[in-house]
Amino acid sequence: MKSARRGRGAFVLALAAALLMPSTSVAELNAVEDWSQHAVGSKGVPSGWRPYETFGGRPAYDFSVVNDEGRRALHLKSRDEHSTIAKEIRVSLRATPVLEWSWKVVQHPAGADIRKRETSDLTGHVFVVWPRFPGPLRTRLIGYAWDASLPAGSMERSRKAGNVMFVIVRSGTQELGRWVTERRNVYEDYRRAFGEDPEDPRAVAISIDTNDTHSTAEALVGRIAFTSGATGAALRRYLFASQFFTPSI
Repeated sequence: MKSARRGRGAFVLALAAALLMPSTSVAELNAVEDWSQHAVGSKGVPSGWRPYETFGGRPAYDFSVVNDEGRRALHLKSRDEHSTIAKEIRVSLRATPVLEWSWKVVQHPAGADIRKRETSDLTGHVFVVWPRFPGPLRTRLIGYAWDASLPAGSMERSRKAGNVMFVIVRSGTQELGRWVTERRNVYEDYRRAFGEDPEDPRAVAISIDTNDTHSTAEALVGRIAFTSGATGAALRRYLFASQFFTPSI
């Protein structure tokens, strides 16, 4: 009986330790942006970010910081233009390969299809950027997109720039107007997209694009961070190991 109690006690203590472990010891986190340092109502290019011009984009930067459903976010609107902003980052993909962000898509650009150069538009999307010289020819980008029709999980190379690869993270219109959190292993996506191991990226960009379809689009982007992707891993490892130890009850 005493050994059984000791066994149960050890199990409970170990489980409690895993649950109470500080998050920083379970998962590394490299925050890119949570908009908390920006005043609600501020408009245009947020401080700490810079314009990222695209040829023929005619950017309007119709951006504003908002509180939406209790969540601080950047609200993006676009009408027949292409606006992109970028922020420099320092991140190790070996330590924190998973990009995590939240977003809400309100409207897709009507008639958009990134498989065709003449309709290559998207509602709000997030880029990870690997700058190289000369920039326009060699800089590599992976764009994480929510497309109206292309299947989730598919990859599409930009019809305008061969060094840009889009990953369709979410598809369809059923979840329009709802906040969704995404997680992507950037290290693995880069290998899949470009056939080699990545260097560490140097920037993250946010973009919204309607200039090819002469349409409108709207989206919100919340917190962006790189993580180890290991949240809860210590607990899962413990629970896996514990299946081989069953104390008497």
